[in-house]
Amino acid sequence: MAPKATTNILKQLRALMKNPQYVNETIDAYIVPSNDAHNSEYLADCDMFRAFVTGFTGSAGTAIVTEKDALLWTDGRYYLQASEQMDSNWTLMKEGIPSTPTQGCWLAKHLPSGSRVGVDPNIYTYHMWMPLQSQLEAAGHKLVPITKNLIDALWTERPPRPTNAVRPLGAEFTGRSVADKLAAVRAQMKDKNARFLILTALDEIAWLLNLRGSDIAYNPVFFSYVVIHQDSFTVFLDAKQASNELRQHLTKESGGKFEIQPYEEIFNYIRHHTLNLEGFAWSSENASFALTSLIPAKHLLAEITPIPLMKAVKNSTEAKGMRNAHLKDGAALCCYFAWLEKNVESGTITEISGADKLEEFRAQQADFVGPSFPTISSVGPHGAIIHYQPQPETDVPITTSTVYLCDSGGQYRDGTTDVTRTLHFGTPTQYEKECFTRVLKGQIKLATSIFPSKIKGNCLDSFAREFLWDVGLDYAHGTGHGIGSYLNVHEGPMGISWRPITEDPGLEAGMFLSNEPGYYEDGKFGIRLEDIVQVVEAKPPHNFSDRGFLTFETITFAPKQTKMILVDLLTDKELDYLNAYHQQCRDLLGPILTQQEQEETRKWLWKETEPLTRSK
Repeated sequence: MAPKATTNILKQLRALMKNPQYVNETIDAYIVPSNDAHNSEYLADCDMFRAFVTGFTGSAGTAIVTEKDALLWTDGRYYLQASEQMDSNWTLMKEGIPSTPTQGCWLAKHLPSGSRVGVDPNIYTYHMWMPLQSQLEAAGHKLVPITKNLIDALWTERPPRPTNAVRPLGAEFTGRSVADKLAAVRAQMKDKNARFLILTALDEIAWLLNLRGSDIAYNPVFFSYVVIHQDSFTVFLDAKQASNELRQHLTKESGGKFEIQPYEEIFNYIRHHTLNLEGFAWSSENASFALTSLIPAKHLLAEITPIPLMKAVKNSTEAKGMRNAHLKDGAALCCYFAWLEKNVESGTITEISGADKLEEFRAQQADFVGPSFPTISSVGPHGAIIHYQPQPETDVPITTSTVYLCDSGGQYRDGTTDVTRTLHFGTPTQYEKECFTRVLKGQIKLATSIFPSKIKGNCLDSFAREFLWDVGLDYAHGTGHGIGSYLNVHEGPMGISWRPITEDPGLEAGMFLSNEPGYYEDGKFGIRLEDIVQVVEAKPPHNFSDRGFLTFETITFAPKQTKMILVDLLTDKELDYLNAYHQQCRDLLGPILTQQEQEETRKWLWKETEPLTRSK
């Protein structure tokens, strides 16, 4: 697929940067982030400003346009994809390596003295704004809010904002009432002397209110804001979505006073309620600067809200649902891989048709809603593009001569799944097998680790990389992310990464994360193995300072392809772990496949989970 032609777009944008109808004074640089007003990772089509101006469609990246330059910063997950999607107007900046300057450093160094840097404050968070503002001021520049989004002015066919139906999620899935959640939030508000709390993150709102929507593809959320007071709360959403069903649900579940106002009224509401404010208005640092700037600095409490941690530690109902969803998902995966192995030699199955078939198998499972993200169905070199998404222009057949990486997930009403398996339907090379085995060893090392309670995930990241590092290999993404309960496939505040995660409160029992080391060679292949793990209590023989210790329990069940494994690279402990895991796959998935009359798949499962032994 040819890169998007951006010469005319950039010419028009640079003209708008000087146009008094859009800017009070000429701006020398314009920033286009990957955000919407809610700091969502995945965006509705109407909010894809950065993709429109650059042609790069990945979910992470920031564009900066000056009179002479056009640059895009993105990290190792998307660097290769961005290099293929952008034309020669753009300079690609690879984040995460020492030689790449930050956006602030680049602006401070390359702009003429006294420059004005503009950005839409509705899609730029407080957390992003404040340090950049300080950095630019120190260099003699100024960061200015441009309330008329300049990309919107160029985007003549911008889609409308979705206003899809919002549905209640029953107690059999949530396990906790809105009233109970509000009481816990209000207790923390009281401790912080917060007179009201503003929620802007869509998954936080959906979780708090036990509601789900479909305004953003793959994410069961809806465009809204919530403001919580000690004796009431207000929901801001489109009038079309404020159904009688929703009102009845909130009346029943909250047990208190609430009101519903139009989505756009949030700004007037905050202005009114900050007049003569005593105490604090509490808002996440990830709220938009446009919203937080309405609150006087001395009354602004800008820090993580109570919801992310409450949401991350699943209650017993949510935990049970997550486990159940992963069993159903494992059965669907087995059906897909068995079908693929049987039919791949025909040469007619492609990355896209394969992904479609996998969704068919998932759709046969109870309470399936849809995929949790676009399936990464990737053959050979495409697997090295970490977040590759097959398009008609890039679609190729799945063959017996290349590595196939499939990263996919499902949204079920009882849980969200995310799983990656890497397979070869022919004969893998010795090097491919070595890389696969070293990734597997890292995954096992992390899965079996025992660690103190409240340790931050950053401390565990190197466990998954150890066996790659031993031979000079590595991967350019984090090792683990939190996952929602019929919510976003990626959620914080914790994670496992080589990068410190500022808001990570430390791991505790009841959290669910991914365990997904990998290895990628540009132009050749990609390998990733991903399971979801639950943080559970560990019982080591000693307990330093009565701190309490934790470990992981894997809840994803799907075979790790044994033909890709160099058994002699595994220790006895690792071999025993893998064989025990494969026996669990038989014990847990076998009855489901039998019940669903998938006998051929059950036979495939037994073949794929034969115990491994060392060569004599």
